[in-house]
Amino acid sequence: MPKRILQGVVVSDKNEKTVVVEVERRFTHPLFKKTVRRSKKYHAHDESNAVKVGERVWIEECPPISRLKRWVIMRPPA
Repeated sequence: MPKRILQGVVVSDKNEKTVVVEVERRFTHPLFKKTVRRSKKYHAHDESNAVKVGERVWIEECPPISRLKRWVIMRPPA
């Protein structure tokens, strides 16, 4: 099964080797036919502490690193 890849914006980099990435998804409401925005925050591993708040990053699914971290920062797919 392929690993999921999501794109989001870094909202926190206060933790050591960890960033919090907010991923927004858009979908059409089934009844009202209006576009709805939903967002979710993911904790991602950043080994070199290179990513800063406000940057747009790609995260990739990985085996559990800690209690909350199941994602790792990656370069944009080419």
